[in-house]
Amino acid sequence: MRIKSSNFEHFEPLNQLNFLIKEKNMEYEKITVEAIIEAPITKVWDYWVIVEHILKWNSASPDWHTPRAENDLRTGGRFTSRMEAKDGSFGFDFGGVYDEVIPHKTINYTMDDGRKTSITFMDDNGERTIVTETFDAETTNPIEMQQGGWQAILDNFKKYAEAN
Repeated sequence: MRIKSSNFEHFEPLNQLNFLIKEKNMEYEKITVEAIIEAPITKVWDYWVIVEHILKWNSASPDWHTPRAENDLRTGGRFTSRMEAKDGSFGFDFGGVYDEVIPHKTINYTMDDGRKTSITFMDDNGERTIVTETFDAETTNPIEMQQGGWQAILDNFKKYAEAN
């Protein structure tokens, strides 16, 4: 069967392929969140990357938790975590592959959906650490909601790192 160019837009599989190509090549809006943690950079780094600690701070609110996580912290290594509402009503997996890891300085990764994240750890006089995360926004939820969620998780990390 020959498809006329005027009918091409009605050929659903090709439309889906075209959409995927556009999604793959699209530029994402960048969102940045930041926290100043009253702790030395070595402690902040360890609490950020060691699974035992990730399980204790990786949530946006007290009614959520991370029941499992894995972290192969090296360039090319993979990480995954499962975030769930404590009442079991909702949950999701979050994962990706590390593009660059410079201990006590930078973590760059690509999420499973292709979006990128860059995290910097800056020593502030040996007693404080500035953590800055910049990530590609997804296209489903409003920017403000995404920024608020990631900031809440970072704030929970700050609270955990300063209290322990």
